[in-house]
Amino acid sequence: MSEIGLSPKMLVRDIMSSPVVTMDENETSNQAAIIMDTNNLGAVIVQNKLGNPIGIITERDIVKRVVAKNQKPDTIKAKEVMTTPLVTVEPEVLISDAARKMTRLGIRRLGISYKGNLVGIISSKDILDVMPELLEIMQERSRIEGAAANDEPEETPQSGYCDNCETYSESLKERNGQSICDECRIELEQEK
Repeated sequence: MSEIGLSPKMLVRDIMSSPVVTMDENETSNQAAIIMDTNNLGAVIVQNKLGNPIGIITERDIVKRVVAKNQKPDTIKAKEVMTTPLVTVEPEVLISDAARKMTRLGIRRLGISYKGNLVGIISSKDILDVMPELLEIMQERSRIEGAAANDEPEETPQSGYCDNCETYSESLKERNGQSICDECRIELEQEK
């Protein structure tokens, strides 16, 4: 299948957002909200003074840890609001495996780390956005493999009235543009 370019095995690198938008751990939660609004994001990565990712602030974190507690957003630091540690995967991980990990951990975003550096981020929305494409690829692959395995695709019997004898049958098959029951099909073959 890979020789014709169809693979249902998409990797996280294929859908990750890069570069990652970050902020310093000592900036305020208000600044996190401004960064998210400016960049139309639902999360921002928090870095320490060395530039290493140490956590993530999501819209939900701000609501739960600042707004719901009636805190002043411009006085609460990012490191007090962030979810830590930042969960990461390698770029070569299958999207399906990343989705399982997110489900198992109850998170909506994963950092993508390559050789110790944060190179991207994916969200559950990113995964959902590519699901129709993955389904189409899998269907096409199945169709191609089925056609290659059989010169003539196997016909699934249908139920209804035979076009030849007008009798109801649970196993009609198409012959010369007509739905024919087993008995009529046998008779037609014997006449040949």
